[in-house]
Amino acid sequence: MIKLENVSKGYYEGKMFHKILSEVNLDINKGEIIILYGKSGSGKSTLLNLLGGIDLPDKGSIYFEGMNLTALSEKERTLFRRKRIGFIFQFFNLIPTLTVSENLKLPLELNSISFERVKEILEEVGLADRVDAYPDILSGGEQQRVAIARALIHNPDFILADEPTGNLDFDTSKQIIDLIDRIVKQQGKTMIMATHSKEVMGLADRVLTLKDGKFEEM
Repeated sequence: MIKLENVSKGYYEGKMFHKILSEVNLDINKGEIIILYGKSGSGKSTLLNLLGGIDLPDKGSIYFEGMNLTALSEKERTLFRRKRIGFIFQFFNLIPTLTVSENLKLPLELNSISFERVKEILEEVGLADRVDAYPDILSGGEQQRVAIARALIHNPDFILADEPTGNLDFDTSKQIIDLIDRIVKQQGKTMIMATHSKEVMGLADRVLTLKDGKFEEM
């Protein structure tokens, strides 16, 4: 489904160049869940940004079902993200001035999809009674449930999750992991999750680490 071909990425900090990825190759199969494990600063978020078309590699190509994502224009990559990818973030990134249902309607509106799925997915994540609540009155776990619902509501092909339990306590993290496990696998989604938490290892078909700009499989 997704193929990285000789992908390199780095950045300058002053005159110092930091290598993040060095001619890496990776094949991701449809329906596969990959955990990208490692400490902060190891390049996990950089890889997710490349896979989501937010950033471009310095060298190499990224293919999505045969389409060269790195050859698309910025506008084309934006449309690709909007339709084909769901994002789950560590800090939820909900819009505070919108209710739960309005936050979920936004990706549907952008993709010209009807709002019928809002009620259904809120029931799936256990928040049917919070439809008119604003994010600031929700707990961290509830906000992440809304974020998961938002990531899945437009039926994307690919989920990118960046430290989705990093801002939650242990018990809430376990509930969120169980929820992601159930919904993502139930819907047969492909997912890459970046994390430094060992608790999520049980989700994975494969666990990869980044070391010296290369992938190592655990």
